[in-house]
Amino acid sequence: MEINFIALFLAAVTTLLTGFIWYHPKVFGTIWMNENNFTREQLRSGNMLKIFGLTYVFSLMITVILMALTIHQTGAVSMVGGPPMLANAKPSFAAFMADYGTSYRTFKHGALHGFMSGLFFAFPIIGINGLFERKSWKYIFIHAGFWMLTLMLMGGIICAFA
Repeated sequence: MEINFIALFLAAVTTLLTGFIWYHPKVFGTIWMNENNFTREQLRSGNMLKIFGLTYVFSLMITVILMALTIHQTGAVSMVGGPPMLANAKPSFAAFMADYGTSYRTFKHGALHGFMSGLFFAFPIIGINGLFERKSWKYIFIHAGFWMLTLMLMGGIICAFA
């Protein structure tokens, strides 16, 4: 199973593109700013190269785990010891991959697993942090919604093209 790194690099951009829309003042940006007591001037004062650059690096890290969650064949490859051990795999592995090597490799399937990752992984983490930080439910739902949508899109891209 070959990995399409271009698809992973493009999926990582999804975080930035979705964020530009989701946190735009005409979508949820104004509510998000109010919930954090931010002004536009405060937001402009950050080091944008650092913020966007590290966001992309962190997003690449997310693509690695999303690949394992959305592409079921990744689990089969790991069962034989990973890519370095494929040459030593038993004939049954080759037969399995011949039969099922492209099963469930669609955008729709990846989007489903990405959404489930957002709902059952990102949302609880954001919720826990938000509760301890005494944030509002608006704050929690804005961030959780962003991550559910973003992971859904990333999962779809990864599953269909990686």
